[in-house]
Amino acid sequence: MVEQIDIQTPDGIAEAYLARPESSPKGGVLVYMDAIGLRPRIAEMIEQVASWGYLVLAPNTFYRDGSVADLAPTGDLRDPAARDAFFAGGAMNRVRGLTVDRLAADVPAYVETLQTYVSGPLATHGYCMGARLAVRTAGRFPDAFVAVGGFHGGGLVTADAASPHTCIAGTKAEYYFGHADHDRSMTPADVADLGAALDSAKVAHTNLIYPDAPHGYTMADTSSYQEAGAQRHFAELEGLYARTMV
Repeated sequence: MVEQIDIQTPDGIAEAYLARPESSPKGGVLVYMDAIGLRPRIAEMIEQVASWGYLVLAPNTFYRDGSVADLAPTGDLRDPAARDAFFAGGAMNRVRGLTVDRLAADVPAYVETLQTYVSGPLATHGYCMGARLAVRTAGRFPDAFVAVGGFHGGGLVTADAASPHTCIAGTKAEYYFGHADHDRSMTPADVADLGAALDSAKVAHTNLIYPDAPHGYTMADTSSYQEAGAQRHFAELEGLYARTMV
């Protein structure tokens, strides 16, 4: 069962979903939502991760823009037109508004909250924009996180000096990236550059493109859902955490 809690950050209160395992947690997982936000699909996904034996925290990273209820989609995003309308209605403005500086202010509060519930190892993964938030989190706390996952991530490699992929250097985590196919926000060249950063950091990693998987392939409440990609991501994520959260 997922409960909703509040996290105090320097800039206000961030609501968050919290899912607990049935027994004592083997570790804690910080999950970063996609651009659509916290909603029942994210709750379902973190419940599944909790069923593997981990305590899972998923914050509303858009808390500055509104509450979970305020920002929740009102249409059925399994309809492509409704999904397009949702993104045209300000979702990308929220993504752009979550700057590196704002995230830097928030991440310690998220990590500290997670650590109030668990004393074991920590891992993080994210979807869409959340993949780069997970990478930045591990870069901020390189000794705390043992695993990082990113699925249909966008913007992991940019021309900016502070590009997310530059945060990998100096970390110790194992990384798993399952990229969307034909993704304009993460091109094959970007995937190759990310791979080079992972190689340079000398960290264990998997960095591949899921064939025919569209951007957003894990999200069963949208028109981008691909069951094969979603099931593969859960299997690979469970394996990643089984290897590292010991």
